[in-house]
Amino acid sequence: MIRSPIVVLLSGALLACGRERPAPASTKAPPQPSTAPAADVSHGEAAIGSADTAPVDPRAPAPIAATLRRVRIEILHAKVTIAQGVTYDAWTFDGRVPGPPLRVTVGDTVDFTLVNRAPVPHSMDFHAAEIAPDRAYINVLPGDSLHYRFIARVAGAFLYHCGTAPVAMHIANGMYGAIIVDPTRRRTPAREFVLVQSEFYTQKAGGADTSVLTLDWQKLLGQAPDYVTFNGRSAQYATAPILVPPRQPIRLYVVNAGPNRISAFHVVGAIFDHVYLDASATPSLSGVQTVAVPVGGGAIFDVRLAEPGAYPFVTHAFADATKGAVGVLRAKE
Repeated sequence: MIRSPIVVLLSGALLACGRERPAPASTKAPPQPSTAPAADVSHGEAAIGSADTAPVDPRAPAPIAATLRRVRIEILHAKVTIAQGVTYDAWTFDGRVPGPPLRVTVGDTVDFTLVNRAPVPHSMDFHAAEIAPDRAYINVLPGDSLHYRFIARVAGAFLYHCGTAPVAMHIANGMYGAIIVDPTRRRTPAREFVLVQSEFYTQKAGGADTSVLTLDWQKLLGQAPDYVTFNGRSAQYATAPILVPPRQPIRLYVVNAGPNRISAFHVVGAIFDHVYLDASATPSLSGVQTVAVPVGGGAIFDVRLAEPGAYPFVTHAFADATKGAVGVLRAKE
């Protein structure tokens, strides 16, 4: 008796099913978040309270009248705090994350010197500069320095960062900061603050000191950060709110260093009066609630808080807010 090929194939499949039983499905339930609120008002799952350590000062530097601005930054590898009780082995500009906020005016000449005191090559890329990268944004070897000048021609809130390959590694390790370029006709007076959003992808460092974290490259490539922060530290302005006056103009310079996550910037309980997108000298938007700040971009937010109280600010991508991209503006008379 001749069996058809279809019958033979079905018989083989049935025999295979009889020999190999599928593994039983896991009965373990996936971990669930706690339903207990961290605070009466947080909107980022960060408790509002007192901090163990002083926060990074968010105040914007004051404008300076000089038209020639000399800026000198040293590159250092240093340990920094990225959350309460959490230390990270960072790559830094001037020993801090983010690097120092800079401020110039349209038409100013920036006379810049970069000194590399770290054990590996680094560089500097100013998004506020119009300059040939192969001349200025070159690698500086350990123990060496680099000097160049550029004229700030466009007003806005800009990122600066290390541009040495792999760029994602250098940014994720802490090498970024904000530079404000003011228009020649000053914006209206306001209380001004700088907020740089960024991410940390961590694992325990090797060696004897297991309390210090270092970069996890695979987490970075998978875009799975452990911490998303404003000014380099998780939820620091929730535990130490930024004090502001109610009903008075407030200006927030928000720069997104990434290296991966878009910021959906939002102030709970407020609507932005004006938003200057990226390098706009005049308002791009008015009366808006949430604005996307892309990786490598910046925006300027003008807002007034209607009454005394606590006003959280977050990225409205709430997985990232839960990981630390949350703070509080506390309006007090």
